[in-house]
Amino acid sequence: MIKVAVVIPKYGLVGGAEGFVYALTERLAMRDEFEIHVFANRYRRGKAPIVFHRVPILVFPRFLKQISFAWFVNRRIQKETYDLVHSHDRIFRMNLFTMHGIPHKTWIRRMRNKRLSLFDRAMAWVEKKGLTGSPVPMVLPVSTLVKDELLKNYPVSESHIQVIHPGVSLERFSEMDSLASRREIRARHGINREDLVILFVGMNFEIKRLGLLIEGISGLSPGDRPGKEVKILVVGKGKETAYMDMAREYGVADRVIFAGVTHEVEKYYFASDIFAMPSVYDTFGMAVLEAMAAGLPVIISR
Repeated sequence: MIKVAVVIPKYGLVGGAEGFVYALTERLAMRDEFEIHVFANRYRRGKAPIVFHRVPILVFPRFLKQISFAWFVNRRIQKETYDLVHSHDRIFRMNLFTMHGIPHKTWIRRMRNKRLSLFDRAMAWVEKKGLTGSPVPMVLPVSTLVKDELLKNYPVSESHIQVIHPGVSLERFSEMDSLASRREIRARHGINREDLVILFVGMNFEIKRLGLLIEGISGLSPGDRPGKEVKILVVGKGKETAYMDMAREYGVADRVIFAGVTHEVEKYYFASDIFAMPSVYDTFGMAVLEAMAAGLPVIISR
């Protein structure tokens, strides 16, 4: 039996990487040849026989957050022998590292247009230690974009890099009653049967450009669709108050619905008519794959 340690701070909770890791480990743990151990600070148990190890995180001072998680993870993993350590987050030592995002320094400087804080420097330091330490891990970027940025920032040999795109289980959607889900979610949020619903799923409203969608529907007058309204259904976590204020400014506050974080996102896909994600930047859009798996037409940025 192959004994595997899987590392991620939040397991089975909301987020593209979190959902992917949850689905992957649940499937592997159901197979006789694998013994799966999950090391996480927070986790949600599924049906598979997985052994969980809670990893503490020091949240104050803030710069110790990533350092403490990496340190405690490696300490706990060293207590037993594992055939494979597969991390989905920045830690000091691992055999496999699935890289879900670009190097942290690049993210802060280019995408956030900010100077590195002490927290950011600590995050980048842990990242560098993990990628350039000994032994050198096999790095699995989720896209070619991530691979290219990795090579620009670290002296990692291409022989230690293999791009592997995440996937979505079609069974998650094919086994559900789509019509019942549609009625349930629309009734929950006061959406009429005739309304056209644009679904937005994301944890960073700014980068995913929710504001662009709000501005877009403001240009549609009621006369464009008599008796039918175009509404945005927002699933995820972000600066909700700021975007609700924006919706009021554009006069569409009654047509932007914030559903918050949910563990039944599949139902929201079935409740919608279109999926839109006009992101400024995205390393790999898991939500786009989910929308397509649910049969939704998608609108995304190039």
